[in-house]
Amino acid sequence: MILQALSAYYRRLKADENSNIAPRGFEKKRIPFIIVLDNKGNFQGIVDTRTGEGKKTIAREYLVPHGVKKSVNIAANLLWDNQAYVFGIPRPDPKKDAERLKKRAVLQHQAFIERIRQTPSIMEDEAVSSVFNFLSEGNFEKVIQHPLWEELEASGGIISFQIEGYNKLVCQGEDVTAAVNNMLDMEDGPERQCLIDGNLNTPVRLHTAIKGVWGAQSVGANIVSFNLNAFNSYGKKQGYNSPIGGEAEFAYTTALNELLARDSRQRIQVGDASTIFWAERKHEIEPIFAEMFGVQPKGESDQDNVAILSLFSAPKSGAPPVEEEPTSFYVLGLAPNAARIAVRFWYAGTVKEVIASIRQHFLDCAIVHGPKSPEYLSLFRLLVATAVGGKSENIQPNLAGEVMRSILNGMPYPMSLLSSAVRRVRAEREVSYPRAALIKAVLVRKSRYYHKQQKEVDMALDLDNTNIGYLLGRMFSVLERVQEAANPGINKTIRDSFYGAASSTPVVVFPRLLKLKCHHIAKLESEGLKIYFEKIIGEIMAKIDNIPAHLDLSDQGRFAIGYYHQRQDFFTKKEKPSTEKEAENE
Repeated sequence: MILQALSAYYRRLKADENSNIAPRGFEKKRIPFIIVLDNKGNFQGIVDTRTGEGKKTIAREYLVPHGVKKSVNIAANLLWDNQAYVFGIPRPDPKKDAERLKKRAVLQHQAFIERIRQTPSIMEDEAVSSVFNFLSEGNFEKVIQHPLWEELEASGGIISFQIEGYNKLVCQGEDVTAAVNNMLDMEDGPERQCLIDGNLNTPVRLHTAIKGVWGAQSVGANIVSFNLNAFNSYGKKQGYNSPIGGEAEFAYTTALNELLARDSRQRIQVGDASTIFWAERKHEIEPIFAEMFGVQPKGESDQDNVAILSLFSAPKSGAPPVEEEPTSFYVLGLAPNAARIAVRFWYAGTVKEVIASIRQHFLDCAIVHGPKSPEYLSLFRLLVATAVGGKSENIQPNLAGEVMRSILNGMPYPMSLLSSAVRRVRAEREVSYPRAALIKAVLVRKSRYYHKQQKEVDMALDLDNTNIGYLLGRMFSVLERVQEAANPGINKTIRDSFYGAASSTPVVVFPRLLKLKCHHIAKLESEGLKIYFEKIIGEIMAKIDNIPAHLDLSDQGRFAIGYYHQRQDFFTKKEKPSTEKEAENE
């Protein structure tokens, strides 16, 4: 299903006149340096295609013949490769034996020349003949003396050729293109039924490497791979265990590399999962999906999240409802696994279902917050709130994939999400807006999914909620506010000293805090404030029969929400009453 959907996406891009997707037999490659020759093969100069400054330079992308599969073997690409293959000069590496590198570079250079010689019909091309003469002569003194040589040698980047006066690379010529297409038609081997398109053709033994998965090998990894005997069956080796024809293999790998490209707008990083998404046909949801779940685009704040706001306002605007779209929509999460790529999660649904699931997610996360906080929080903002130091690399492994799967399928959020949020609250003693939103979302979705009759936490302060965890959280917030009112400018409150114990083993802490409260209220100068706080404390205590010895994980979450709601209520709805009369009217 995954590979079939990717193959269909490639066909969609190929049919689009505005798409620059590579045709079969070719691939897009960033080439930083181009060797310019004249018609006779004489060296004329080096062109630097890079833009940017310092280490952030990006080379121009070109369409070149598809690269060969490399590991430790010597295998040359057609008319493009690194300096060892092109010039027979290895890139300096102090960690490796220099003589060994030189001997290997000589063999690599010979393989590069032989690849050109043995490719049928291209030697008749004048441009190819010029390159062949230049390489065969082996006099690269002028190249080494060129001002750009040191940068070329240090970068270890890809090199290709161009004839002076022509805009195209030599490897993009008509004869080279025709030769590449002819070689595709000459593929030989036993025909098998392709698992993707069902056609009879020759299976591909080694599939193209997939690049762009965060944390995977820089040279790429495979999503379909059989590299040990234990993975083989019935005497078949490597790709023959999963027969996929050349056309289908090229389609799915090219589509995957296109989606995972550095500048792709259809990929986001969700924890350790490189997440890509696409629709069956071109659809308006594709460019905004990333904004809903990933980091906000530069120049756009969370407060101005156009994508999410438009999602909620569309039904009111009179525009055609996007949530009625039956177009298929796919989401794929990939993560590194040794030399392979693991599928973290896979979603196949429709735009209608995706919009409904996303909207429900944001409704579940909705909670009262300060006026300067964003209305909706992206998944990235929510997940980093559960990580140590607020760093994305510290997000719990597998958590992002599980949360994304829960959102898209409308399932309960994983309890590990609740435990991560509660753990960070206890460790940092701060119930932040993103953490409160997460805890609330986990609790309300679980209650709705399992049809529980017990009333769950609401968006804002709920005076009718009788859950013991919620009540104790409210009480803790009131006691802290009393302490702050009695000691203006205090740097350390009971939250810094007792939050962890109060939220897990309340019977140990609350008797002491209630005694301490009496001391703090006695210090208040305003009788109105005294009545105000005593009234709230009395209202909460009237609903508590006894203080439990322990609170389970869910009640610890409700404790955090109760604390957060009460705290927000103090600062957003009810200012300090200045007189006793105002306090009585509260």
